[in-house]
Amino acid sequence: MTASRPPVTRKAEDAGRYLVLLAVAAAVAIFLARDVVPSLTTYPDAAIIPFKDWIGAVMNWMKVNLTWFTRSLAAIMDVPLRFAFNLLAKGFKLGSGPEATVLPRLSWAGVVAVMGWLGYINGGWRLALLCGGGFFALALFGVWDNAMLTLALIVICVPFCVITGLLVGIWSYRSPRFNNWLITPALDLMQTIPTFAYLIPMLLLYGSSPVSALLATGLFATPPMVRATLLGLNKVPSEIQDFADMAGCTRRQKLWRVLIPSAKPSLMIGVNQVIMLALNMVIISSMIGAGGLGYDVLLALRALKIGQAMEAGLAIVIIAIVLDRLSQAIAHRQPAIAAREGTWARHGNLIIALGLLAVTTLLALVIPALADFPKSLTLTTAPWWKAGVDWLTLHLFDAIEALRVFVLLHFLNPMRAGFEALPWFGVLLVVVALGWRLGGWRLALLVAALGFFAAASGLWVPAMQTLYLAGAATLVACVIGIPLGVWSSRSDRVQSVVLPIIDTLQTIPMFCIIIPVVMLFRVGDVTALIATVAFAIVPAVRYTDHGLRQVPYQLVEAGQVAGCTRWQLFRHVQLPVAMPEILLGINQAILLALSMIIICAMVGTRDLGQEIFKALAKADSGRGIVAGLVIAFIGIIADRLISAWVNKRKMRSGMG
Repeated sequence: MTASRPPVTRKAEDAGRYLVLLAVAAAVAIFLARDVVPSLTTYPDAAIIPFKDWIGAVMNWMKVNLTWFTRSLAAIMDVPLRFAFNLLAKGFKLGSGPEATVLPRLSWAGVVAVMGWLGYINGGWRLALLCGGGFFALALFGVWDNAMLTLALIVICVPFCVITGLLVGIWSYRSPRFNNWLITPALDLMQTIPTFAYLIPMLLLYGSSPVSALLATGLFATPPMVRATLLGLNKVPSEIQDFADMAGCTRRQKLWRVLIPSAKPSLMIGVNQVIMLALNMVIISSMIGAGGLGYDVLLALRALKIGQAMEAGLAIVIIAIVLDRLSQAIAHRQPAIAAREGTWARHGNLIIALGLLAVTTLLALVIPALADFPKSLTLTTAPWWKAGVDWLTLHLFDAIEALRVFVLLHFLNPMRAGFEALPWFGVLLVVVALGWRLGGWRLALLVAALGFFAAASGLWVPAMQTLYLAGAATLVACVIGIPLGVWSSRSDRVQSVVLPIIDTLQTIPMFCIIIPVVMLFRVGDVTALIATVAFAIVPAVRYTDHGLRQVPYQLVEAGQVAGCTRWQLFRHVQLPVAMPEILLGINQAILLALSMIIICAMVGTRDLGQEIFKALAKADSGRGIVAGLVIAFIGIIADRLISAWVNKRKMRSGMG
């Protein structure tokens, strides 16, 4: 039997429930009396706080007074970036004029061979074929040059993000107060502000250059490394820490020789996520000078060349999958137990890799086919993609148009009208009441401040339009993704089919999904919904599958012994235990849907994403940053409320 909850706890929960009901009733009353109290329905223009002007003034001051510093920093950071570009893609030019000496870039054959070798030593022949074959495909499809520009940006950006994230994570681990008051809120903002919002200050301070793209990518990709470092260090068993203290380790020795090695699995997960997020930024960062495959996709999208866009996008996916699998293999690789002596024993793999690069690059001086992949041997899939979309448009136009009109008239339009009519003060009351019930006065105060910012900045209506589209996409993603995750958790065969599809959706640039959807459904909210669902469905499936598979087998056996049917076992045992994990998946789906808002603005939506897009076009930093902050605050409110709900469920079930 489970112990009954104390009367005080029950009274507090009842009071919280009544408070939420009272707030809902007040919101309904405000809506019904909107003609009597219009200022509680529509935020008064006279009360709008000029956050845009203040932030714009600060950014302009920084542009005038700090440009000398930012451009000097950009010049310093440009040195390793240019070196990587020259090494992988362009070659080195020594001197000037006709007497200049040109040193070749690394041979494509050498890079392919090294990737295959790295795959072999870390994961065997299968990983070697994946890594080597993946990079050979880049050459075969004629995208090698721009793929190497993208890889060069990743090669410089990822170590920068990993080192920065590791150091900040260590600092947060050693100073919990610093972590709670500064780092955690900063990470929340960095992970919820739309990626386009990063571009505006980078353009103002650093200009349009690869360094601006590097810094914008770094800001977007660093937070997972900080969180992974903090999580890994906190998970180190106390017995290991006690052993380090007993051995007489200093604080520095304990950190670098005990804690960091023990946290390696979590740290490598952070590295993996940094790589994935950096690759997700390559198209967006190409707008401010990154070049590479992202620029290829961008040019093809502007010209509506779906074949070329998909081909360049799939090249990004190939790089992402290869680096993802390789980093995972390195993370799970067991270190050698016995100490090996001798230079070859310790550095043999590195020597072989450098030898492959050196030999193939030198041979490329006399064998042109090793320097540049022969164009006569390249293939292209662009006509196939275009033909596929053309066939669908020709033969399924009536069905697609009927579906588009039905979804628009009977789902999206009513939902949008409902969200736009919500009174700002009533919504704020309900959100604050939920915060009070789930997390106490601190959470209530936080969500009140964040919600009030959206209203006081004059962006309440665009915020509701954003919430409508993100909410609709999250609803559809969960309706499809959660049952799919349940099905996947019950069958390894289904999981083996579902997970590769989910991995592809997670790594393929969203621009590449939007274009065929636009070709089929035209611009508008339906296209934005489909593209957002394709992005947000990933965590709904993955977290549901993981949560149900992690249910302790003892509980399942106990249910079977008690005579539960398969449905009863799922409904009364597995689902309640996995519910916190499923709720976290819903939380992540909301955040991913919000991150798609700015991209959806390109296909005709009218929301905060459109505000950021206009600000980027006009270099209006205040407008863009405020709109980005409102999107971030919506995500933080959802994250905090759902996380508090998850914690309450865990405490109630005895799992917290």
